[in-house]
Amino acid sequence: MTKIIDIRGLSADQVSDEVLKLKREQFNLRFQRATGQLENTNRFREIRRDIARLNTVARERALEEGATETKPRGKRAAAKAKA
Repeated sequence: MTKIIDIRGLSADQVSDEVLKLKREQFNLRFQRATGQLENTNRFREIRRDIARLNTVARERALEEGATETKPRGKRAAAKAKA
């Protein structure tokens, strides 16, 4: 399990590389589960939470830099944005 302190020490490129690596591992675990070869089912939870930690740090950095580009979610929000 990755500690948030360790994640904050990574560069932006390293964070995105780590997310990509964990998503690949998650994909492989899905195949292992489907074929009945999965032994450590708790690894799904660990990966999901590690990805969330990495995304949180990336989002915090984006907010600090002022790169907050929000996009409307749903039809009502899009209509309000146009008005």
